[in-house]
Amino acid sequence: MGENPFMRQAIDLAAENVRSGRGGPFGALIVRDGALVASGTNLVTASKDPTAHAEIVAIRNACAALGAFHLTGCEIFASCEPCPMCLGAIYWARLSRVTFGCTHKDAAEAGFDDSFIYSQFRVSGAERRIPMSGLMREEALECFREWERKTDRIAY
Repeated sequence: MGENPFMRQAIDLAAENVRSGRGGPFGALIVRDGALVASGTNLVTASKDPTAHAEIVAIRNACAALGAFHLTGCEIFASCEPCPMCLGAIYWARLSRVTFGCTHKDAAEAGFDDSFIYSQFRVSGAERRIPMSGLMREEALECFREWERKTDRIAY
């Protein structure tokens, strides 16, 4: 497919992140209309935050830069195929396109295997690696009812 300057920058961010010791080999850029909006690297170990994946960090930085919680019209360039958490964040942020370098299989071979997470979606809550069950549903539903009655709510 050829060289892409944004993908090159995402890959360079990932490599520099490894060399600096700040985190894992992942970098991501958010781009809109051919211009860089924000970037992010994996900061999981540096920040002691398991959600600080490069894509999440880039999304947070882009939202802050644009003053918005939707990134419609933006695309993300990631040095590796997004994990399930990052993919969820990408959909919630409403990014328009995802372009990645390495695949999730490449990541697994390097020790970043997220296949067990994908497998957890296919089993019931009680059978998951971390058991999940519901409790106090009716009481919790009141929060949604209150949200629905709110006339000044901001829709996601």
